[in-house]
Amino acid sequence: MTVRVVLADDQTVVRAGFRALLDLTDDLVVAEVADGARAVEAVRTTRPDVVLMDIRMPGVDGLEATRRIAGDRSLDGVRVVMLTTYQVGAYVFEALRHGAAGFLLKGIEPDDLRAAIRTVAEGRGLLDPAVTRRVIEEFARLKAPEAAGAERLAVLTGREREVMAPVAAGLSNEEIGKRLIMSPLTAKTHVSRTMTKLGARDRAPLVVLAYETGLVRPGEH
Repeated sequence: MTVRVVLADDQTVVRAGFRALLDLTDDLVVAEVADGARAVEAVRTTRPDVVLMDIRMPGVDGLEATRRIAGDRSLDGVRVVMLTTYQVGAYVFEALRHGAAGFLLKGIEPDDLRAAIRTVAEGRGLLDPAVTRRVIEEFARLKAPEAAGAERLAVLTGREREVMAPVAAGLSNEEIGKRLIMSPLTAKTHVSRTMTKLGARDRAPLVVLAYETGLVRPGEH
């Protein structure tokens, strides 16, 4: 399986490092850019499977670029993964709100990078690593539940709300099934229906919404 990747980072050495890792696999880097505006242009031109997007770039930053990509219905198949560090929890949270499928630390191990790219290319969010939950939880502590967000959950059935909690904990369909006593296929069906009703491209927005509405609170898994 060849995954087409766009690298967006204003540091040449970072782009070179990621390209070197990807060149060792079947993954194909179709474009390298140094700012968000060029990232959006490259995505529209090359239609990659995955974008590795730095958050802080000159001009149009990674957050705005992600928002533009996620908001373009013609780019529904493109998944954006943010490249970041531990120190930017708020930015990561906003990136997930804007449609990012997850994030990776720039010091990620090569094997983990390749696995992460394939995970996202298959349409799954990067929500399993514990660091993702720590960042979301830390930022969630600073935000009160939003009433407007809570109203969005009114479209869900009771079972679909139940499913959102383990999704927010980064559990797989199999793990959700075990927790809620259902088959993995049934769990997958509930998750898919929940995403459809809430207009989510993948699981990442469900995690954000679960914390924002108070459906899940920091530390509750």
